[in-house]
Amino acid sequence: MRSPLPVRDGVGATRLHVPLHGPWPTIADYMAERFFHLDRDTLLERFDRGEIVGREGAPLTRETALGAAEFIWYYRKPPPEIPIPFSEEILYQDDDLVVIDKPHFVPTTPGGRYLQNSALVRLRRRLDNPDLAPIHRLDRATAGLLMFSARPQTRGAYQLLFENRQVEKVYEAVSARPAGWDDAGAALAGQSFPVVYRNHIVKLRGEVCVQVDTDREPNAETLIELLAIDERVVHTLLHPHTGKMHQLRVHLAAIGLGILNDSFYPELLPETPDDFGRPLQLLARELRFVDPLSGEERVFTTGLTLQDAPTRS
Repeated sequence: MRSPLPVRDGVGATRLHVPLHGPWPTIADYMAERFFHLDRDTLLERFDRGEIVGREGAPLTRETALGAAEFIWYYRKPPPEIPIPFSEEILYQDDDLVVIDKPHFVPTTPGGRYLQNSALVRLRRRLDNPDLAPIHRLDRATAGLLMFSARPQTRGAYQLLFENRQVEKVYEAVSARPAGWDDAGAALAGQSFPVVYRNHIVKLRGEVCVQVDTDREPNAETLIELLAIDERVVHTLLHPHTGKMHQLRVHLAAIGLGILNDSFYPELLPETPDDFGRPLQLLARELRFVDPLSGEERVFTTGLTLQDAPTRS
């Protein structure tokens, strides 16, 4: 459903579904109850200024009856944001595609505490293109290659590549050297590299971490190769065959190679402010696919590195 309000400062308007029937005489009454934490008079003043609109873009008033509009749009008032002192780098740009190196700590899209500091909003403002949309996602904690569609007309063709697993993705990670590492055999707990790890990952609503269901058939698979090792860390190359949430973090933790500075796996740690000097040591290193428009092979490689990687890598 297309918004009747344009993108403003790189951010699209928020859409709210309003019940057509209920105990509220007006849409304003419904919103005041739903957003009880907001000052009612401030909310009503937004109606008076014409900031809340219906599907055709016509402003609603504080007297607009419940049932007059099923969907309404308005601009969220963003909370104060802590600046993220890292900038994305544009690696490639044409009429249809934009590829960037996303820094650690920057979210792909607006959410939670971050709006203007998301990669999407930054790029929309930087390129003056409100039609930009991410084709896939990277966790806020993960750095590296991220692709955006530059226009709606060709967006679906690129999205299908990811849906059909036609994009080869390569990551790298750095983990603390485990006590059970065998230097002679380049093995961990008797298991030699490369390792193919599979399990069943489930994301439960309201849970920060994903869960592993050992009774179900695997739905997540990763090929893990050894790049280098020194007296401190193990540097691995990761080839995910699937794209489940937190898959790489879960799989490395499962074989005893939890990623350095990971506050989620193998153990969920208390939330603390970002420590910009200790980023998660996970990097989206390479994207490879056949372009659905030109038929040409595309290969993109990150220009970023992991700060804790062994110097011999």
